Amino acid sequence: MTVAPGMTRPPRELADVPGWFPVLDQMLFTWFLDRQEARETRGDLLEVGVYMGRSAILLGHHRQKGEQYTVCDLFEGDAPDDANRAEANKSYSRLTRQIFEENYLSFHDELPRVLQGPSSIVPDEVDPRSCRFVHIDGSHLYEHVYGDIGAAHDSMLPEGIVVLDDFRSEHTPGVSIAAWEAVLNRGLRPICLSTQKLYGTWDDPEPVQEELLAMLRERGDCHLSVQPAAGHRIIRLKSKGMSAPPFPHSRHYEETPEPPETPEPPAPAPAPAPA
Repeated sequence: MTVAPGMTRPPRELADVPGWFPVLDQMLFTWFLDRQEARETRGDLLEVGVYMGRSAILLGHHRQKGEQYTVCDLFEGDAPDDANRAEANKSYSRLTRQIFEENYLSFHDELPRVLQGPSSIVPDEVDPRSCRFVHIDGSHLYEHVYGDIGAAHDSMLPEGIVVLDDFRSEHTPGVSIAAWEAVLNRGLRPICLSTQKLYGTWDDPEPVQEELLAMLRERGDCHLSVQPAAGHRIIRLKSKGMSAPPFPHSRHYEETPEPPETPEPPAPAPAPAPA
C-alpha cells in the first residue's frame, strides 16, 4: 500500500487519514445521515473534493443497498483554468487518486464511483433529483463554487441536505460569497453552521432544525446559539470538548494485546535457624 506523505503506516482509524474533518462535523454528518436512514429516505450520495478520503470514508459507511455514491476530484489531473491550477499546485500537490483509493479501501470493500476531473463534469454524470446528501469541498474559487452549488441543487432530492465546506475561512472568500449568495438569491435555506461548514436544504428547514435542536440540547459538549438573519433562523454550533462519534476500525487495525500477567515472585527462603 502507498502511504500518504505525513503518514508512517496505513490508516487504522478514521483519524489516521489526513484531512480537515472536525469531530463536530463528523457528528453532524452522522446525525443527518442516520436521520435520513431512520426516515427511510432513499437517494444517492455525492462528494465534490475528497482530498485523501476522510469524509468520503464516513459518507461511504452510510450508502444503503441500491444507492450510488459518487465522488469527484481532480486528483493529479489537469485543472480547467490557470487559477484552479495554481490553487491545486499550492494546496493539493501531494494528492493522488491512488492514495485516496487505498485509504478508502482500508475501510470499505469497494470503491465509490470515482469521477476524475473538474467538478463541471458532475451535471452530466449525476442524475437530476437523485441525491439525498451532497458534500461540496472542492475548489475555493467563486466561479467553481457557484457551479458546484448549482450542480448540487439540480442533483438534489427535495428533502436532500447539502454541506458547503470552508464557507467562513479567511482564506476562502470565494466560498463565502457563493454560499451566502445562494442563501440570499438562489433559494438555499440554512439548517445550521459549524465552525467550518454550512448545512442547508432547498426544502423547509424547520422540521430538521427542531429535531437537531432537541438533540443538541441533550448534549453537554456543544456550544449552541440561534439568531435570525435576513429572514432565516441560523443555528450556530461549536465543539466543547466533543469526541468523535464511533466509527469502525480499518482492516489494518490490530487490537493491542493484553500484557501477560507477571507471575508473583517466589517467597524468600526462610533464614537458617541460629546454631
